[in-house]
Amino acid sequence: MQVMDRASWLARADAHAARVDGFVAPHLARRSESVKHPVHDFLFTYYSQRPAQLRRWHPGYGVALAEAPEYDGLKGYADGAVTASYVSSQRVLLTTLVRLLRATASRPANFGCFGMHEWAMVYRLSEDETRHADWPLRLGGAGTDEVVESHRIACSHFDAYRFFTPAAAPLNTLSPTSLDRPDFEQPACLHAGMDLYKHAFRLTPMIGSDLVADCFELARDIRELDMRAAPYDLVDLGFSPIRVETAAGKAEYAEAQRVFASRGAPLRARLVDECERLLSV
Repeated sequence: MQVMDRASWLARADAHAARVDGFVAPHLARRSESVKHPVHDFLFTYYSQRPAQLRRWHPGYGVALAEAPEYDGLKGYADGAVTASYVSSQRVLLTTLVRLLRATASRPANFGCFGMHEWAMVYRLSEDETRHADWPLRLGGAGTDEVVESHRIACSHFDAYRFFTPAAAPLNTLSPTSLDRPDFEQPACLHAGMDLYKHAFRLTPMIGSDLVADCFELARDIRELDMRAAPYDLVDLGFSPIRVETAAGKAEYAEAQRVFASRGAPLRARLVDECERLLSV
């Protein structure tokens, strides 16, 4: 067990908080004013980790923090360190997660979905029924429906597919469920990339917060692409559309997917390594 003195771990904790505050602070300010942001709020409203939890730094299992009363009573901790008994109690999570991560990494990347999942989530809805009703559909209702009907929908991610409208769900060529994620998820999927953040914070406090923050930053950047390719008109928020209904837009989207798949691969590998390390405890 490595022991980190108070001055050292306080510096690491402060640096971590400062790193994520560039995104957390604006969210908290908007929340205090009841202002919604369809792009930047997602990581705090869809995922269960709260801003305060993201800001709190953890060294991960194997490091003890000296003179750390701030960590007394936190989940998994005793005497400034995550305990082996807590790690052992998370064996089901670790086993399930490493299976999903390995399966996703082993599957060929699919760059042909073109972000149609967001379009399927508004298919045949009136504009005041959409999730982000404060923002208009770029092509209007009829134009949006036409895009959905003229494309092959092949969403492999259950947590995106489950939000398809009832009319859109039968159009999907795949039928992922919550129980068979390892059979479908693939490394080019934007939601699989964003979910690396979810997987990382579910492993907290057993893994170091640097990895959690790396996954958070990837998810933040992916979300921007996700919504730029969505049917909403977000120009007033500073997001130029990726017009995936056109050949040029499809090419732009697929190239961005390749970049994010490349960024996500080493993070996925690091999460696998951490799961394997913790399973050996």
